[in-house]
Amino acid sequence: MKNYFKSLVAGIAFSLSLAGAAFADALNVDSTGLAVQGYDVVAYFTQDKPVKGESAFQYEHDGGIYHFSNAANRDVFASDPEKYVPAYGGYCAYGVVQGSKVPIEPDKFTIVDGKLYLNYNASVQSTWEKDIPGYITKADKNWTTVGSES
Repeated sequence: MKNYFKSLVAGIAFSLSLAGAAFADALNVDSTGLAVQGYDVVAYFTQDKPVKGESAFQYEHDGGIYHFSNAANRDVFASDPEKYVPAYGGYCAYGVVQGSKVPIEPDKFTIVDGKLYLNYNASVQSTWEKDIPGYITKADKNWTTVGSES
């Protein structure tokens, strides 16, 4: 009986580690866990531009480490992270439309209905801007599959 419980606990721990790994893949982070290449996600909303964050002002959320340009932005994020985290785990929004996780350039962004969307480059952003509502609908649908892929 003792070995049964040991095996059961080991199996549960293994399953949870796989679930955690799958969730981590849903975030566009570097090898250290840094999200959005260290850019301050609150600044996109308050300054309407990308602002590089500093490690002195960081906050961990859902497996990603977010940097902020000041303590006030970090604290605003901490009070309501979901308001500021980028759509699709910080991957290129148009890439998700196409069914892929694609990296981003932090200065290629749009905010639509209070949500931050990032893009791969200027050309992709130009395409994205041609039908943002349609692309968001398609990306939202695709993300249920794309977000769980490794």
